Amino acid sequence: MEHLEEELGLLLAKLPNEEAVQERLDSLVSIYPFNEYEYIISHLLAARILNIDAYHQLRDDYIARNLYLYVFEISAPRTFGEAWAQGHLKGLVPSLEKPSKQIDPEYSGQYDFIIDNIRIEVKASRAVDADQDAPLYVKALSSDSQKNFWMNFQQVKPDCCDVFVWIAVWRDIIRYWVLSSHEVETNPYYSKGQHRGNVGEGQLHIRQDNIHEFEAYETRSDKLEEAIRNAYERQISFSSPNLIGTPAYIGKSLLRLHNLHYSAHRNISQNLRTTARPLHLDTIRLSRRTQAKVQINTIHAQKS
Repeated sequence: MEHLEEELGLLLAKLPNEEAVQERLDSLVSIYPFNEYEYIISHLLAARILNIDAYHQLRDDYIARNLYLYVFEISAPRTFGEAWAQGHLKGLVPSLEKPSKQIDPEYSGQYDFIIDNIRIEVKASRAVDADQDAPLYVKALSSDSQKNFWMNFQQVKPDCCDVFVWIAVWRDIIRYWVLSSHEVETNPYYSKGQHRGNVGEGQLHIRQDNIHEFEAYETRSDKLEEAIRNAYERQISFSSPNLIGTPAYIGKSLLRLHNLHYSAHRNISQNLRTTARPLHLDTIRLSRRTQAKVQINTIHAQKS
């Protein structure tokens, strides 16, 4: 909004009756769809300071700078965090699946998506002027704004997922960070104990003065799936490196492998009973991939 107000201010200064228009603006009553911007533009058009071509350019530039302003009009936090953010990510990474007990027998709502045994939690926030008390869509910031902002990723539970995908929305762009749960839990800006009694839950704040420290985790929208898989590999190496290859680690892997095989066989049985269509082999391939990892870890344990 700063850009538009600056442009209109420069044009207003060219009006022969600028002072009178400014006085009228101070007491102007706005009721949708009539507001101060409509009032200014109509005067500029009438005075021929702004022609129709210049108006179209002004309008197009504003739209380009505010492609995601509608996201700030979502008032309910849950609607924004779940309906919009998860839907947005699913559109970018169609291979993401909504978890269920058929896919993961241990699932009980702990995370948002799963892909090849990778449990993914989605968190989203919006960049707004931290020093302004106003509705979100009024204090929404552009990516080039120099104003202070404070994005709070809440109810973060590193123990409940393997990978976090953070989505941050500005008026004109959306940015993405992908971190392993270990990288979140050990981040200096992660604070534990958001709610009293909620063990293992915390929050993380990104501000204008620390956002650059997350550059290593930022990715493009068309590289999200690759970034998720890379973060999962980091999580494996971080998540108890001293246990990898030990009987305890192998036992945990075998238990998860058993659960996946059980899920696969149950899905096959259901398909055989209900339809003659080709069987869905994703779960089987998933189990084979996990089995290969377990076999490698077993070899490491034997060598040691």
